Amino acid sequence: MAHLLGADRVTLTLGTRTLLDEVSLGLDDGARIGVVGPNGAGKSTLLRVLSGQQPADAGRVTRAGGVRIAVLDQRDQLAPGRTVLDVVHGSADEHEWAADSRIRSVHAGLLADVSLDTEVDTLSGGQRRRVALAALLVRDEEVLVLDEPTNHLDVEGVAWLAEHLVERFGRGQGALVVVTHDRWFLDAVCTRTWEVHDGGVDQYEGGYAAYVLARAERARNASTAEEKRQNLLRKELAWLRRGAPARTSKPKFRIDAANELIADEPPPRDQLSLTRMATARLGKDVLDIEDASVVYGERVLLHDVTWRLGPGDRVGLVGVNGAGKTSLLRLLSGRLEPTTGRVKRGKTVQVAELRQDVEDLDELASLRVIEVIEREKRSVVVGGKELTAAQLVERLGFTRERSSTPVRDLSGGERRRLQLLRLLVGEPNVLLLDEPTNDLDTDTLAALEDLLDGWPGTLIVVSHDRYLLERVCDTQMALLGDGLLRQLPGGVEQYLTLRRTAIAAGGSVTSVLDARPAGEPAAEVSVAAPSEAELRTARKEIARIERRLSRIADQESVLHQKMSEQATDHQAVLALDAELRALAAEKDELELAWLEAAEIVG
Repeated sequence: MAHLLGADRVTLTLGTRTLLDEVSLGLDDGARIGVVGPNGAGKSTLLRVLSGQQPADAGRVTRAGGVRIAVLDQRDQLAPGRTVLDVVHGSADEHEWAADSRIRSVHAGLLADVSLDTEVDTLSGGQRRRVALAALLVRDEEVLVLDEPTNHLDVEGVAWLAEHLVERFGRGQGALVVVTHDRWFLDAVCTRTWEVHDGGVDQYEGGYAAYVLARAERARNASTAEEKRQNLLRKELAWLRRGAPARTSKPKFRIDAANELIADEPPPRDQLSLTRMATARLGKDVLDIEDASVVYGERVLLHDVTWRLGPGDRVGLVGVNGAGKTSLLRLLSGRLEPTTGRVKRGKTVQVAELRQDVEDLDELASLRVIEVIEREKRSVVVGGKELTAAQLVERLGFTRERSSTPVRDLSGGERRRLQLLRLLVGEPNVLLLDEPTNDLDTDTLAALEDLLDGWPGTLIVVSHDRYLLERVCDTQMALLGDGLLRQLPGGVEQYLTLRRTAIAAGGSVTSVLDARPAGEPAAEVSVAAPSEAELRTARKEIARIERRLSRIADQESVLHQKMSEQATDHQAVLALDAELRALAAEKDELELAWLEAAEIVG
């Protein structure tokens, strides 16, 4: 296998910090490398050194003769005044690229909602990211170096990019190095993992799942100082091994070793106990959206949506950009009133909302991290354990030194962590998280998920991070851009299937399913052109099933409440548990029937 690029005893110091200390590694033809590590550890620096953008203080970077490298950094610096066509294709004539199927695929996957004659100055952040990616992917350099390519991409865009990169480099032609905190993407794309920390680079075979196993094995054999880290890794590994069938296509790691490590590890969260606690804190009524519509001018973001949230519900929300996900969160939080319909809130509901911006910390710029948290509360109960503010700060990745850092000196990822901590110490019983993974490294994400596992309340998460959605949420729902809110018994995979169907029916990757004047009913997407009679029957079946699923959810809430009230009566709890199991079995059958009907309707 041909050697393309490498580092030989490379050292680099910035200020007083040594980011790379005699690092040696190599990149061969066909390699797909995922780079992970804490924020500030030197991941982006490593990419700049390998690509020749930044010289090393010592050592050397080796490159095979004639090897060309294309680099995507985090800044998306597009020359002002140029059009999308100029940025992506330069001065090339259309006939030179339009006949290339690979380039057409890039256009369909990344530029479907962007006109090629649009000036880049007018694009949104997400559009600029896709244009920068497209400009790189249409080229034929042997080595691609990508720094956070999934930033600003939705679930569908991430899935397309993963498929494209695997197809491009899966034949052993060229190599890929990618820094990303998207753990699903790491598993879907990468065959090896580099972990950058403490000036060194540890190398692992496989994607994220194999990397977690290898780290857990190393931690088990390390000193007792690593015990806390080991326990968290074992918990995440246990979840990976117990994961949904949709993840069985991920790289297979050593089953015996994994089973040995997690032999006594309980599930990441006890759903029954958490639901009991949530019911006690919230009561039966939490948030009910009834026949609500949200209309901006002629745009219908939500159309006659009815959604009932119960105590302990943990819902992941996905959807195309601009479909109304953030507006739906604003409805739930009370920051937005529906155009029609209403939102009912339970009497005991206390909502906390994590927004995408971090500007709400500007007024606290002079305070230290620990002072910000102690102003909210000096202790908080998580997972049945009381944590002091200092313990909570440490648990979410702030060292003792960093916890004394003024807010104004925090990085983007640290400010995001501080936002989350402020919400959690307020002990809300309804938590709304809008893209919580922005700027967080994989270790911090694991710590966040560990905290959320023990958090008793109703949780709604909007995210493009599939791993997070599957890890902390029990159900997924989707806004496909037609104003309707759909339940996804099949999870994110079902969402992607629905979107592919929409595209095949004439839509686009990033556009809404159908454009219609305000007030008109939403159009359904058909599969293989079923007859009108079949469509009517399928729609009626879906409506019937969703009504029954809603009733089952209400019945489950009642049963959980009764179990909480009769917790000391063993016989009563057994009888109630039998009823819950019967409802769960019926729900499984209904969800299968829903999927069959959804395949007809689309």
